[in-house]
Amino acid sequence: MQYYVDGFRGGDPDLKAAAPCRRDRSPFAPLPDKVDVLIAGCGPAGLCLAAQLSQFPEIDVMIVERKPGPMEKGQADGVNTRTMEMFQAFGFGEKVKRESYWVNQTAFWTPDPENPAHVRRIGRVQDVADDSSEMPHTLINQARIHELFLDVMRKSPARLEPDYGWSVTGVSVDPDTEDHPVTVTLENTGVNAGSTRTLRANYVVGCDGARSNVRRAIGGTLHGDAAHQAWGVMDILANTDFPDIRQKCIVASAGEGNVLILPREGGYLFRMYVELDKLAPDERVSSRNLTSEHMIAAANRIMRPYTIDVKEVVWWSVYEIGHRMTDRFDDVPTGEDRNPRVFTAGDACHTHSPKAGQGMNVSMQDTFNLGWKLAHVFQGRADASLLRSYSAERWLEAKRLVETDHKWARIMSAPPGESELDGSDVPRVQKQFVENLEFTGGLAVEYVPSSIVAEPVHQALATGIGIGRRFHSAPVVRVSDAMQMQLGHAAEADGRWRIYAFAGKDDGAAPGSAIHRLAAWLESDPASPVVKYTRRDEDIDGLIDLRAVFQQTFDQLAYEQMPALLKPVKGRLGLQDYEKVFCTDHKGLGDIFDMRGIDRGQGCMVVVRPDQYIANILPLDGFAELAAFFDGFLVPAAAA
Repeated sequence: MQYYVDGFRGGDPDLKAAAPCRRDRSPFAPLPDKVDVLIAGCGPAGLCLAAQLSQFPEIDVMIVERKPGPMEKGQADGVNTRTMEMFQAFGFGEKVKRESYWVNQTAFWTPDPENPAHVRRIGRVQDVADDSSEMPHTLINQARIHELFLDVMRKSPARLEPDYGWSVTGVSVDPDTEDHPVTVTLENTGVNAGSTRTLRANYVVGCDGARSNVRRAIGGTLHGDAAHQAWGVMDILANTDFPDIRQKCIVASAGEGNVLILPREGGYLFRMYVELDKLAPDERVSSRNLTSEHMIAAANRIMRPYTIDVKEVVWWSVYEIGHRMTDRFDDVPTGEDRNPRVFTAGDACHTHSPKAGQGMNVSMQDTFNLGWKLAHVFQGRADASLLRSYSAERWLEAKRLVETDHKWARIMSAPPGESELDGSDVPRVQKQFVENLEFTGGLAVEYVPSSIVAEPVHQALATGIGIGRRFHSAPVVRVSDAMQMQLGHAAEADGRWRIYAFAGKDDGAAPGSAIHRLAAWLESDPASPVVKYTRRDEDIDGLIDLRAVFQQTFDQLAYEQMPALLKPVKGRLGLQDYEKVFCTDHKGLGDIFDMRGIDRGQGCMVVVRPDQYIANILPLDGFAELAAFFDGFLVPAAAA
């Protein structure tokens, strides 16, 4: 990370300088009458959005939560590799890696043919495919994820804190009003329970769960079906003679159902999803009065001949599987031509089983998609029509999620006798697991062409990183200090665009080279998006951050020859940034040009959105196409 750009300041480098315009948080200070963005719900989706927007103190953000304080335990625990990449951009990826359980292998257990009442291990699968991501698949308490986002918010310029004890009960939009057109009704759930307040907002984001009041207020309904199957989940501290208890396991018994075992952080805790009873079509799981004791007994029946001696039940719940989603993720009815003012995210607009580990992950990716777009609109960098892309992009991904999870949940619950597929010796659940690895890693998302995702005209210049997909990082060496690192880790969750310029063969940044010409055009040409869209009061990389990657090793490059835009002066003191130039890794971790299919002869530039998705791939001299791309959605700085 970089700091001291505006002068030396001791203490925690993550603690940003407080903005003078932040909200009064003193005791008994009244709630505001108006806010720019009101976020309902302090779950993963809401906190991910709040953490992003807290970096922009000029945006007045309020996040409310009906509970009296932050979550302490339970609920989701799986963090897929795509989300870990996002956590790295927020600055706490390494902390999660240190504290969490890493899912390295998944073991599969089925009935022993010689004794069907007992289970036996029939295979293991590597959980994260080689070079699918530089980050691991981890398991950690959802409450800890909340705490890490809350810490980002507290240390932000806005010093943002949730308002606990308030629930959104009503939302109405006046489409004829431009300034704060959304009226929000809040109900107190704390010491003054039942009392209400109204405030006005420019935008509202409902991250308030499957029973979302925000979704109801905009006419949204969850459509789908239920599997009529009760499942229990419990986090436990226990002793067992089951040999794979510290590996992720899928255990299928002959007649007692299935168990999913997920080791947890800390070395002792683990989670079990336990198949319980079938439900009648009109029956709810609450009518069964199932308890943790029922789960423990069922787990012992399923896992015979092995037993589990539970010492402590840390958290447990019983649920039924449902696969549902709304027909849109914002308040604009189909066929109506206006920009949205109210959005839903996470469980408020899609629900599914927890066994593919996607709920928390997809919820956070929803708001990671939305956050930078809201920031662009508030900063006057883009027209409000940009916000239409949120529902368009995330609805398609939620549909893919629900359909895939629907299939996966039924395969997991299928009796072992139905597990053979096309005469294969590999059980169907294991085969499906392998086929789904890209999906469960969160890496299958692919946004279709739009104003912020280009047509793949020049995809051949970088065949291993697809336009519309997330930027797949690879190892590089930073030239200034020979630091071995991941190129993707140069990006932060700061609302900026990145252009990674990959130099062609023999281009060492000498004057007149393709990299020099690109940097000079970006820095000084009136048509350049850096010139047109960077404001006078911000650093030259305040919106578009250019980085270069060369094919030579660091000791073969002359740093003094690098163009000015790759070593810009920034901040209050005008200090030079030395961290814009990289080269291939010569220490054995891999060559980024080969790993990502980058044309060695021509090189290319890769344009990456603030949410880490690839927006465009262009030749190094594709100046007009680059200008046209950014002209398609950004507002010139002079007009902002």
